[in-house]
Amino acid sequence: MLAYLGYLSLVLALGATFYAALMAGVSIWEARGPRAARRAAGIDPATLESARRAAFLALPLLTLAALSLIAMLVTEQYQVAYVADVTSSSMPIYLRVTALWGGQAGSLLFWAWLMSAFTGTVMLRKWEADRELMPVVIVVTMITLGFFIGLTVFFENPFVLLWQTRAGEVVQAMFQPAGTLALVPADGRGLNPLLRHPGMIIHPPMLYLGFVGFVIPYAFAMAALFYRRVDTQWIKTTRRWTLTGWLFLSLGLILGGRWAYDVLGWGGYWGWDPVENASLIPWLTATAFLHSVMIQEKRGMLKKWNMVLIILTYALVIFGTFLTRSGVLSSVHAFAQSAIGPAFFTFIGVTFVASMVLLFREWDHLSSETQFEGLLSRESAFLLNNLLFVAITASVFWGTVFPMISEIFTGQKITVGPPFYNQVTGPQFAALVLLMGVAPLLAWRKSSAQQLGRQILIPFVASLVLVAVLFAFGITNPGALFGFWISAFVAGTTLLEFYRGTAARMRTTGENALVALSTLMARNRRRYGGYTIHLGVILITIGVVGTTFYQEETQGRLRLGEQLTLGRYVMVYTGLDEFEVDDGRIVARASVEVYRDGQMLGELYPRRDYYIESQQPMTIPGVRSAVEDDFYVLLVEWESVGADAATFKIYVNPLVNWIWAGGLVFIVGTLVAAWPESEPRRRVVLANAPARA
Repeated sequence: MLAYLGYLSLVLALGATFYAALMAGVSIWEARGPRAARRAAGIDPATLESARRAAFLALPLLTLAALSLIAMLVTEQYQVAYVADVTSSSMPIYLRVTALWGGQAGSLLFWAWLMSAFTGTVMLRKWEADRELMPVVIVVTMITLGFFIGLTVFFENPFVLLWQTRAGEVVQAMFQPAGTLALVPADGRGLNPLLRHPGMIIHPPMLYLGFVGFVIPYAFAMAALFYRRVDTQWIKTTRRWTLTGWLFLSLGLILGGRWAYDVLGWGGYWGWDPVENASLIPWLTATAFLHSVMIQEKRGMLKKWNMVLIILTYALVIFGTFLTRSGVLSSVHAFAQSAIGPAFFTFIGVTFVASMVLLFREWDHLSSETQFEGLLSRESAFLLNNLLFVAITASVFWGTVFPMISEIFTGQKITVGPPFYNQVTGPQFAALVLLMGVAPLLAWRKSSAQQLGRQILIPFVASLVLVAVLFAFGITNPGALFGFWISAFVAGTTLLEFYRGTAARMRTTGENALVALSTLMARNRRRYGGYTIHLGVILITIGVVGTTFYQEETQGRLRLGEQLTLGRYVMVYTGLDEFEVDDGRIVARASVEVYRDGQMLGELYPRRDYYIESQQPMTIPGVRSAVEDDFYVLLVEWESVGADAATFKIYVNPLVNWIWAGGLVFIVGTLVAAWPESEPRRRVVLANAPARA
């Protein structure tokens, strides 16, 4: 039976991780004795090789477990409690597959499988440059992986079966309890309607990939501390692992915002929900880490910062997973209450304390090789960048955990709302974006104010002209003008860097502008990929400023033929249909005509879907999108179809589509920065040149 096969695979995978961690620990001990000579000679100790193979074995075992669960989801085996909870016969095949991460137990299995894929890839890579670090890397990754597998084995088993007592009581157990019979429901409850959106097919996997990706650089960092390797080798080894994790986490955040905009029916894309924050917080520290490691590679500085940041990122990744699955905070994104909360809390505490013990042991050895030579330098700008990221992290973290703290000390759970986050983090984000435009213009070691002034003069003047034009056209809100000025200034400084590099290459090579630009980016991927990411952030900033300061909304009850006006838009209610569809929904769909400045733009069909199996509704907006804004309408309530009245809520969201466009540019820039460079070929040519000469 597939349920028993999947459970057996889980248990064996847990055993493999335990064995791998144990053998890696033994190899660390052996390295202190006579076998150290073998290791120095380049021969893997037998125990370490055994640990490596066991660590890799977790991947096929967890793959078998995941495939077993997917097979049961697809074939509607409702005798499995998880299958009955998250699927139904009316769901299409693709939704049954994605139901793997649609519930608590399945999502933990999926997390563990992704983690095993990352660690398995590490086990297959060449070890020559990092042979000494690998035992600790295996210990750290296997402890993390084993923890998540243990959660599925002991707390949230996705293969548990349904049984029924003679009294009719339903029991969940892996093996048949005495006095019970197997229970096979006729149908399942179906997936939560909020999770049936296409965005949820890829949003959770992106977040999980981002989360597990940061376990690898953390493991190498702990190995570097353990072996007192305070050079930059561990950073170079994990650079693309870090970028990969950061890319997926960024994708997850962007897709999550789009999902919220399309499904939650409140006209926004980010509500500072605790689970949204749980994904944002590690992204903030990881972004600071990505910037900070450049200083260590270039100047041998900020070694302590880098260790602190990667430890924080790892701890916050586990903490974010804890918030989502423990049920300690209420959220539309979170799973139900669960007994795994204490286990998560204990694991976070133990790993964080162990990390800090290692860090403080080597604190004196992590001193910078060089010192700051001037406040006006790229090193100082990167340090300020780090401080801002950490400050935003602390602000969001405090607002997220405050309900738990208030409940402990007052007995009441006091929730911190969006006004707190906007007021506290808004100025910090503005300073961060402004610094993003200035930092690349500063030289290493020391810059002069005159040199910086010459570089920023053109974009500064151009941004002021743009603000004056916006003011003349009626944009008078000080916050909005300041946001648009920052965006214009940083976009100008960034584009000027592209122009200067391209123009210099055109002068020296005679290439046309397009060839010069593409070659420039190909040969300096990290630099110009970073600039492209900055341009994506600017587009997102413009969208955030537009929606924050100029979103409009209204609500009204309309009869057929009546209209509702909002700004330049007029909406006319033309009809309502109610019908049942084959996938188990009862749909109430309204028809409205949308006009702007008296010209008809088209028809929209806002609707309310009611899922019969789960007895849950979902509001789907009607949206008319353009470069300048979105017209967004919700069907709030209605009378019977025979009646002619319905209530609508409408929003005008200026520049919201700049956020999604900025997200695409952001991802392209990350791919450019992370794309492998052809360094090996250049090294071969240089090595052979003297021989040919």
